[in-house]
Amino acid sequence: MVNLLPTILYACMIGMTLLALLDVVRRPKEKQYQRLTGLLTLLLIHLAGELFIYSGAFVYAPSLAGFELPFRLLLGPALYFYAHASMSPNEKIDRRLIYFALSGPLVVCISLLPFIFMLSPTEKLALANPETRNPDLWQIAVFTCVTTTAIFITYTMLFLRFTFNLHNNHIQQLMERYSDIEKRSLDWLKSMLFVWGFIWSMYAIQYSLGALGWTLLGFEKVLPLCETFALALFIQSALNQKPLNESEKGLPETKQARTSLLSTKHMADIADKLTQAMQEDRLYLNEDLSLNKLSEHISESENHISETLSQFMHTNFFQFVNRFRIEEAKFALTASKKLVTDIAFDVGFNSKSTFNAAFKKAVGMTPSAYRKNN
Repeated sequence: MVNLLPTILYACMIGMTLLALLDVVRRPKEKQYQRLTGLLTLLLIHLAGELFIYSGAFVYAPSLAGFELPFRLLLGPALYFYAHASMSPNEKIDRRLIYFALSGPLVVCISLLPFIFMLSPTEKLALANPETRNPDLWQIAVFTCVTTTAIFITYTMLFLRFTFNLHNNHIQQLMERYSDIEKRSLDWLKSMLFVWGFIWSMYAIQYSLGALGWTLLGFEKVLPLCETFALALFIQSALNQKPLNESEKGLPETKQARTSLLSTKHMADIADKLTQAMQEDRLYLNEDLSLNKLSEHISESENHISETLSQFMHTNFFQFVNRFRIEEAKFALTASKKLVTDIAFDVGFNSKSTFNAAFKKAVGMTPSAYRKNN
């Protein structure tokens, strides 16, 4: 009854997670690392539950089958809480959200009651074999599987959505303060939301199909393999992610209710100073240019500059600075034979990928295509 490849993969994943936990617990006691510890612990319980089934160990303790299901309901919330500690300026999480997250395992435990108390260990073990299963008891098992799957999908997708929105707000506020957002953006986490969403959805599908007696060819091998790569990528990215400072967190100005504090004339004067700082002083060539540095250069407060950019110039700091960088790049692409990467660094970008993305969004084509057409 041992499924060899998944057993090996889940054993490897448990090893990876344990090593990551040992690394994290030795780090400074910051909330980001504390929340990561909780997330890794829940992943460890989930992995142990899968290994328990695939290794055939459930034969010796059938009453423990499904012990990981309530904990699995906390994976989505734990990922959100980790993202909150990494990106949000608010140290505390809304209590209502915490209670909602905890209600998931409670609902699952309630749905598991018939399976736990109405079936003996021997009857549970008999359900694993189509030839020995009792049809009436099998209906209870199917109901339990389908119900817990629906609850898992609902809670997990909701918290993945919450995390996605949190990340979008984080990016927005970075664009209001920095011209270089790549190292601060946690884009890897956004990618992992889609990866975990896909993998956990596939688990739910596999779990439901298994309860109905159906299987997809190769699914039991492909899914653990995908999860192994996803887990390795997540652990590496999370361990390499340095905590952001307070200025790199915050609520985006565009999300905050506010009234204009400056007159139109004052904003026009600030707009002239900003344009002069870019056109004449060429501050945009500084790859580390921030709202704070620009504020010091033109002797205007950060709030006044932000208000002018958003309400008078209808842009944000990131877009404003990169507009001048892209204009400089457009000239260099047609007037020189420099490599695109060299041009990107020359005009103030600190990575080719950020340059390509910003250039294509502003011009409508890649730098290479622009050079070819001009």
